[in-house]
Amino acid sequence: MESFDIAVIGAGAAGMMCASVAGQLGRRVVLIDHAARLAEKIRISGGGRCNFTNLYAGPANYLSANPHFCRSALARYTPRDFMALLKRYRVTWHEKHKGQLFCDQSSDAVIDVLKSECDAGQIAWRRPLAVEHVRHGGSDGFTLDTHNGPIRARALVIATGGLSIPKIGATDFGYRIAKQFGHKLIDTRPALVPLTFAQADWEPFSALSGVSLEVHLATGAKKTGGEFVEDLLLTHRGLSGPGVLQISSYWQPGEPVHINLLPERDATSALLEAKSATKRQIANLLAEWVPARLAHVWLQTHGVPAEARLADLPDKTLRRVGEALSRWTLTPNGTEGYKKAEVTRGGVDTRELSSATMMSARVPGLYFIGEAVDVTGWLGGYNFQWAWASGVAAGQAASEYVGTA
Repeated sequence: MESFDIAVIGAGAAGMMCASVAGQLGRRVVLIDHAARLAEKIRISGGGRCNFTNLYAGPANYLSANPHFCRSALARYTPRDFMALLKRYRVTWHEKHKGQLFCDQSSDAVIDVLKSECDAGQIAWRRPLAVEHVRHGGSDGFTLDTHNGPIRARALVIATGGLSIPKIGATDFGYRIAKQFGHKLIDTRPALVPLTFAQADWEPFSALSGVSLEVHLATGAKKTGGEFVEDLLLTHRGLSGPGVLQISSYWQPGEPVHINLLPERDATSALLEAKSATKRQIANLLAEWVPARLAHVWLQTHGVPAEARLADLPDKTLRRVGEALSRWTLTPNGTEGYKKAEVTRGGVDTRELSSATMMSARVPGLYFIGEAVDVTGWLGGYNFQWAWASGVAAGQAASEYVGTA
């Protein structure tokens, strides 16, 4: 039987960060993963460039049933800390949009940095290797049963992620371990995911697939809802794009989504003013404000002839069109599911974890980090920052735990 101080299950962003920290603190660490390819979620992120953090990451950018839980870890390991790590390895980056940092190189550069950090901590790699059972022996720690024989460790870190993108290996392993040891789960669902609509409702817009524009989106009540000004993308089945992915984390089944197609313009006033100032057709004017294809379909679905001149349309009609542009209200029938979701909302209830160490309040020496726990970041590098911060917190804490156990 192999024996280690700390076993980390899950060699993704959080797991590699945790293992490297503990290893470099002098602990004997084994890092286990069932997948043949290393850190595939990092590899595909950011279109292959890895949006590895956000300059403005803070507690307000995360959703959780226990919203203050993430505060401690995020404060102790910041975006600047991860940027300094990349700089040591001469990895360069650029800011793309609203604090989002992407590698100038490919995502492999980030994976290589994390792997090098693990090697610097003399981490024992065991992959691909599936853990079949986990047993807890009190003061003896944990025994992991694998097809290559048992592995014993005094502390165990679960960093196996959520349910998102099953084709690259996502499973419910972490949730099963949590339940095995008596932990509660916050209901899981796809987040940062495209929204879909009933075919009959969406039919007029399905031909607009590929059309995009910046909009204001909102859903939910003030305390629990969200709103963003971001790009929207129309698809064959519904809505996608950064703004829709953001709002999807707040959307609840059965609730409407409100979209202002002209967030920087009072559409009703602009239409009424244009009526007295121009002889143009309404479709030509709208095509200056939104993509032309959308303008034509929009008028068609609202019963207004595209060729109608503004001067000939009643004020009542213009007000109706303006109000609809400013508050397009749609009720999705669902999402594209885990296969298209960037992250999983929900997970291990953080009220049963230490916010400083990520350790279980139920089982000494058991830790949960990264996407496995009920902390979900916004789109734009926030989820990776949580992976780094929670991984560092657990790596340091587990090292101290096994040093005193």
